[in-house]
Amino acid sequence: MSKPTIKERAREEIRNFWYIATYLFVCFAVLMFFESTLTNNANTGVFSLGAAAIKAAILAKFILIGDALGIGDKSRAPRLAGSIVTKGIQLWLLLIMLTVIEELVVGRLHGHAFAATWAEYRQKPVVSLFAKSLVVLLILLPLIATRELSRILGPGVLRKMLIARQKD
Repeated sequence: MSKPTIKERAREEIRNFWYIATYLFVCFAVLMFFESTLTNNANTGVFSLGAAAIKAAILAKFILIGDALGIGDKSRAPRLAGSIVTKGIQLWLLLIMLTVIEELVVGRLHGHAFAATWAEYRQKPVVSLFAKSLVVLLILLPLIATRELSRILGPGVLRKMLIARQKD
């Protein structure tokens, strides 16, 4: 089997980015809609969908960075389920770390000192931050499971299985 060209690798990377970003966007949009129904927030709509799209794109890129770093690749779990959970937790921790860094950078871009942004970030209730991060973990697990199954089955096999007509 020949080594893929840079163009083929770039195409695959872009395809992976769009699959992940689309999945995350749908999840985040639904969560934002759900949250708006709880708070009777009338300010949902295009801005919230834009925020969901931006967050999805950022986290999709973070996930691909985790893949490039080999996060979870060396799992010693004897079963696929254990491997998925291990990779999910490792990726979840990476996303938490990168999200905090992102918040600091965004604060800096808005003219705030790192210390001021960090102080503002620390004022948020820890329970709320942890709960939101657990939701991200729950969103990550099916994504990782699907990607791991696809990897095990081989290129394109899972996709074909999912879109093929079932025989009666």
